Amino acid sequence: MPPRLLVVEDDDAIADLLQQQLQLAGYAVHREADGRQAMLAIDAERFDLVLLDLMLPGADGFDVCRHLQARHRQTPVIIISARSAEAHRVLGLELGADDYLVKPFSMLELVARVRALLRRVELLRQPQAEATLRFGPHHRLDTLSRELQVHGDTIPLTLREFDLLYFLARHPGQVFSRGDLLDRVWGQGFDGYEHTVNSHINRLRHKIEANPQQPRLIETVWGIGYRFSPPQRVAA
Repeated sequence: MPPRLLVVEDDDAIADLLQQQLQLAGYAVHREADGRQAMLAIDAERFDLVLLDLMLPGADGFDVCRHLQARHRQTPVIIISARSAEAHRVLGLELGADDYLVKPFSMLELVARVRALLRRVELLRQPQAEATLRFGPHHRLDTLSRELQVHGDTIPLTLREFDLLYFLARHPGQVFSRGDLLDRVWGQGFDGYEHTVNSHINRLRHKIEANPQQPRLIETVWGIGYRFSPPQRVAA
């Protein structure tokens, strides 16, 4: 079965073009033009990826992002929007979007980003060399369920959050720039926005740090990037 994509777009002309190009690329496409209807469809069916406009009737794209984060956080999301302001990009990424494309964009670029993101998802579904990765006395990453446990409580992570945390935990003490992390986690050639890294780091800190305002695990190395400094790393 081909991957199933949900296109949430209220402009019929754009939605028609997206559906045509994505179907030509080999994907099954379901369309919704209303944010509330999109959330109902997401709850009723399984989608491999969501392409999401922000300006929608019923409920806007940010509401749909929040819904995905609350109930389907492992479903990857690409925002496609005419809103190009930095604040909109940052908010979309903070709410869990994996990518953000500003209209107008090349259909070839969109299909390439969809393929890259779906490849990443497929790679993450494959068994890892270490089924469990522990760092510190209270943190445990399960590479099979793609979950984080802190003090025994399960903390679900998005696709990118898990991938970023797993990469950092595998390279303790090393300093990576935002560009390094984009290449290593999002993939080489990803023409993304470096604030994507900042947004994901901030969300991870709220999930793994005792005090996110004074992080001890994911440290900022000013002028360079980030370093993972766990008190202890044990693979099991």
